[in-house]
Amino acid sequence: MFKKVSILVFLIFVACQYEVPSTFSEKALNEKLYSLGDVSSTFEEVIDNHRGKKVLIDVWASWCRDCIEGIPRVKELQKEFPEVVYLFLSVDEKVGSWKRGVKRYRLEGEHYNLPKGMKNGDLVSFLDLSWIPRYLVLDEQGQIILFNAIDASDKKIKEALKGSI
Repeated sequence: MFKKVSILVFLIFVACQYEVPSTFSEKALNEKLYSLGDVSSTFEEVIDNHRGKKVLIDVWASWCRDCIEGIPRVKELQKEFPEVVYLFLSVDEKVGSWKRGVKRYRLEGEHYNLPKGMKNGDLVSFLDLSWIPRYLVLDEQGQIILFNAIDASDKKIKEALKGSI
């Protein structure tokens, strides 16, 4: 009995330690991103450009099989929610591969590259990025309303876009 109670207390403690953020850290907001035209912006500048609209962020890479398999579902979301901004953040370390991937998979939306890749950088650290694809949804004020979805078919994405989370 003591063992079961101990395990339960431990699980509650661990669950309480992981709080889902509603805002990005200052360091994450200051991360440099590069557009398809090689223009540098901070993540904060990119997010601020979309105040007043919901934003779906898709963190992906051209070499990621799961990311590519999720693209058709993202395209379905784009048809169902055309008013949403679709922001694709690539963690490709090879810029050419990223740009070819955008064209090859006909990704519609805004595209930026995190040149430090998936393992380095303040934004990927904030996201605790251990797996891609990764989907986030921001509300009209830029607040995070969905922090961690790893499947484009996750019903929480649609709920967040509808505003029912």
